[in-house]
Amino acid sequence: MVSVVLLAVGLGAVAPSAAVAKEPDARDVLVVSNNWEGTADLVDPRTFERLKRINVIPDAAERIAEIEADPVASFYFQAIRTLIGEGHNQYVDDGFTSPDGKVVYFSRPSFADVVAIDLDSGRIAWRTRIDGYRADHMAISEDGWRLLVSASTANVVDVIDTRSGEIIGRIPSGDSPHENNFSRDGELIYHASIGFVYTDADDPSQDSTKGERVFEVIDADTLEVLKRIDMGEKLAEAGHPNTSAAVRPMAITKNERYVYFQVSFLFGIVQYDLKNDRVRTVLDLPLADAVGLPRTDFLLDSAHHGLAFNPQTTKLCVAGTMSGYAAIVKRMPLRLESTVHVGDVPYWAASSEDGRHCFVSVAGDDRVAVISFKTGKEVASIAVGDHPQRMRLGVIDAAYLDADA
Repeated sequence: MVSVVLLAVGLGAVAPSAAVAKEPDARDVLVVSNNWEGTADLVDPRTFERLKRINVIPDAAERIAEIEADPVASFYFQAIRTLIGEGHNQYVDDGFTSPDGKVVYFSRPSFADVVAIDLDSGRIAWRTRIDGYRADHMAISEDGWRLLVSASTANVVDVIDTRSGEIIGRIPSGDSPHENNFSRDGELIYHASIGFVYTDADDPSQDSTKGERVFEVIDADTLEVLKRIDMGEKLAEAGHPNTSAAVRPMAITKNERYVYFQVSFLFGIVQYDLKNDRVRTVLDLPLADAVGLPRTDFLLDSAHHGLAFNPQTTKLCVAGTMSGYAAIVKRMPLRLESTVHVGDVPYWAASSEDGRHCFVSVAGDDRVAVISFKTGKEVASIAVGDHPQRMRLGVIDAAYLDADA
């Protein structure tokens, strides 16, 4: 088993099994993180109205001055801008609301930190410098007390106590830790690292240069890594050689028997049997806008990057990043139902709680496309900030939304 490094604060004291109930004054929202702008839009997931915009970088001048005074931090800051941000600073990647809807937690890649924004004041309640020099995808426990943050350059997932902002644990990962998900009962964590997606060594013969890419199953209480899987090897065993091991967005069935995921360079979805540890099938999806596109032009090795189940886990919504479409896929049997062209760089997918709609962030067009799970058609478009990526459903204190902007 892989050991875990824990700080002095024990996890047992901050991780009760009971979930925190939704506050009576809380209102459902979709949090849309605008990566290049440093803002987040709060959207009503039923009416599709944009309700508020949050400034996620009120301390930008102070942070940049700090970075410029540190040669190593400055090197990484510029590298993130050049290699990952397409010439832009990555100000905000991921955002989750607290159960009471009074705080939103954001990871800020270029600033290598996580902040808690108090919605009433708009100020930073706490700021935590993560390990290494870049903060990436997050996940939050159902009780809202633990926040997982992938520390890209440190090859660990930092576990943060949301009440204090203190790092209370670290989970070892492969190169460039990326996606994190808690199991439905909160007992497990599913994590994947994606390796060096920013290099031009994209030919299958150069795959070994991409670093260590592993899928991990982790005990959420002890943070012990229970299982490490090389998905490239598993795909080869299933008859799919020369396929990347870099697991990107993932979606897990209700009973957690199967995980569906995207991997680098793949225009499609992998179905993996967690019980028997094997690939069950790979569904190929259309190339569309990506016909003839060289692999070196894929955005950070992403062919498709965005996957979400409807609440019934009967259908999947796919963000076809290089293909320019959103797709609806039926799970049993696994097959494509429809595609609809949505524009430039669809990059994340999230499902409404009622199962009617899928939200797809279209990063290149600064909007969110709303797709009907039933018809596969786009039913609405929501204008958001510059370069939307991650989107998360959450709750916000209604008093904040009712207050003057």
